Amino acid sequence: MTTRTPSAGLAARLAETACVNAPFKLADGGRLDAYFDEYRLASDPALLRDTATAMADLVPDDAQVLAGIELGGVPLVVALSAATGLPAVFVRRKPKSYGSFHQVEGLPIDGRRIVLVDDVVRSGGQLLHKARILRMVGGPVTHALCVLERPLGGRTLLAEHRVTLRSLFTEADLPAPRAGGAA
Repeated sequence: MTTRTPSAGLAARLAETACVNAPFKLADGGRLDAYFDEYRLASDPALLRDTATAMADLVPDDAQVLAGIELGGVPLVVALSAATGLPAVFVRRKPKSYGSFHQVEGLPIDGRRIVLVDDVVRSGGQLLHKARILRMVGGPVTHALCVLERPLGGRTLLAEHRVTLRSLFTEADLPAPRAGGAA
């Protein structure tokens, strides 16, 4: 891992494209006045590529597999896999109810060191849940990466469960979105 500071230019591009200043309801019922729209990031190929290239510097040297969380983490982990040359697996929210019945898709992980990848970390609950699933199927997880970290306790929760969070940006790093949509 080479350590570089992500550019202010990338932060501005992410804010311009993916930061939305509009009410947003979280899965836990909480509300945000502004949110990060991972689909806007994923739908901009140049921005997705540049974000993955910057995130490649966050990947631990001993990582063997990248794991993307359905759905927002999947395009990001594919781009990060291309940027690093590391293989990727995909973690479903729930096991499939047909076919393979798998919750983790892709190559067998068989004890390989896994790095979880997601777009935004808030409380850390979703990443912790997926880390537990990967650990149950034989994949040691010690690190997680995200594009944006919101200051809602995720880093602390993950650390309590032996997962080190590395974020490309924190909420304070991104310019504030303008009213009425993307910044």
